[in-house]
Amino acid sequence: MSASASHPIGIFDSGVGGLTVLRAVQKLLPSESLIYLGDTARVPYGDKSPETVTRYALEDARFLEAHNVKAIVVACNTATAHALETLRDVASVPVLGVVEPGVKAAVAQTKSKKIAVLGTRGTIRSETYQRAILARLPDAKVLALECPLFVPLVEERFQEHPAARLIAQSYIQPILEAQCDTVILGCTHYPILQPLLNDLLGPYIHIVDAAAACAQALKRLLNDSHLLCQSLEAPAPSYYVTDAPEHFQRLASGILSSDMHGVQQVSLLEAALT
Repeated sequence: MSASASHPIGIFDSGVGGLTVLRAVQKLLPSESLIYLGDTARVPYGDKSPETVTRYALEDARFLEAHNVKAIVVACNTATAHALETLRDVASVPVLGVVEPGVKAAVAQTKSKKIAVLGTRGTIRSETYQRAILARLPDAKVLALECPLFVPLVEERFQEHPAARLIAQSYIQPILEAQCDTVILGCTHYPILQPLLNDLLGPYIHIVDAAAACAQALKRLLNDSHLLCQSLEAPAPSYYVTDAPEHFQRLASGILSSDMHGVQQVSLLEAALT
């Protein structure tokens, strides 16, 4: 089935982090219908091999395509890093990742040309951000830092726990020492920690809101493809997870600042066979 402007937008992530992208899309494009898939049975993606992440991402995308989405947002930096081009080759609808929009915003923001990237092991070791920044700003100095404990902190709602501050202090110390003026949160879970990071980094280091940049890029993509929805009101988003819907629902209600109901648990394997 060919994409139509009235069809929903599909968004997927390994867990709740992609809800920061969904939140930004809702704010910018309130008329759009949204379907969110959180692969909570296999979170996090950041410590998986590129081959495994690509397989997971293909399964996620096939699930969303089966729901007749008009575009897919890969709201996971690790999946964007390892699987974006493969997804674009096989998907029947436009596919947008979260790396390029964030990089574009960071390059426009930096004055010192010293940019830090915080990400999962998979994202940082793929060097996707480093290459993308240097392609736009060849004389940039890029500090890429692995922060593997941030996703579990968010998934377990520990973002305000004293342990989160100690861990974050350790991770961001090299940013202060290198005198970076711009930081990209290279994982969609990380904006949930942004109040803490703002406090630790101080007022002179700009944190790029990659979710907002991604939403802007999505609007341009839909507009260029003549797929922007013109209706006045969209239905509530549909939420699917691969495990622990009650836990997801509790976390999501906090991130979206609203009560959430009707999260459905699905099997991607079963969905692929139907």
